[in-house]
Amino acid sequence: MAVYIVSGKTDELSGASAYIDHLHWTWLTLAVLLELGSILAYAALQGRLLVAGDVRVRMTPLTGITLAGLSIQNSLPGGLVFSSVFAFRQYNHRGADEVLSGWTLVAATVLSQLTLVVLAGIGLGAAGSAGNAYDLAGVLLALVLLTMVLVAVWTQRRPVLRALSRPLRVVQRVIGRPAGDPRQIMEQLADRMTAVTPRTGDWLLASTWAMSNWVLDAACLVAAFLAVGAPVPWRALPLAYGAGQLAANLPITPGGLGVVEGSLTIALVAYGGGRASTVAAVIIYRLISYWALLPPGWLSWGWCNWSIRRAAAISGIGPPHLADEAAA
Repeated sequence: MAVYIVSGKTDELSGASAYIDHLHWTWLTLAVLLELGSILAYAALQGRLLVAGDVRVRMTPLTGITLAGLSIQNSLPGGLVFSSVFAFRQYNHRGADEVLSGWTLVAATVLSQLTLVVLAGIGLGAAGSAGNAYDLAGVLLALVLLTMVLVAVWTQRRPVLRALSRPLRVVQRVIGRPAGDPRQIMEQLADRMTAVTPRTGDWLLASTWAMSNWVLDAACLVAAFLAVGAPVPWRALPLAYGAGQLAANLPITPGGLGVVEGSLTIALVAYGGGRASTVAAVIIYRLISYWALLPPGWLSWGWCNWSIRRAAAISGIGPPHLADEAAA
């Protein structure tokens, strides 16, 4: 899609194919390794957050969960919801209760988005006044404010939950659930949420892994330019990358398919990147970071579900019901 957004001219498409036909395999191999490092960084992020709740999960299953979640998210409409449910149940299976599992999902998402905003902000500063042409300053400010609101809500969660007791009473009158006194329900929920108390070191290390996830993925894009033998548009790349990944969050296509390619290519070309070489580099980058991850991701999904069934069979409980997880 990025190719057609940039240009429908056959000479430019053939120009991109000419770059792809003469790949530098050393740089291509490095691009693959950098993308694998990005996945491992996100797996480590989840592991660090689980440790804050006194649950330790080895990197092998965490990497499998990460790969499977990416494939679910990048393959299905509404994949983000399905991948979250999948990860939640995998955390449960490996010792995390509902509160820690939900907290890990929310914290990983917030840290990931916050570090992406920081990276895009650095790119906006490096691009100077030219970056304002894309009106990204307002978008980044809105995302920072939203993150600050989420952090404030989390730090003041007990008063916030108490304030929600009245709306909960209205919900009980309408649908009859959940049963019980609304104040007591909210107090119990607050008690369970305060059971997860990360230390400053936990937050710093988790943030480092979150930023590493984006930096390594962006480095994969840099290696893709080098693999096609094109100069790297260093000044434009952080902003274009940040804008592309932020655009991927829009619920338009699974995994931002087409959106990422288009936004990346348009931004890089607008900042002076060669049209044919940029198209070629973006195609290589997305082949590695999107398409190549789908088969191992779905294999990981099958392995994760099989491990649950195997553990249940060994314990004598019998295989759990996974039909809804299979739908994910």
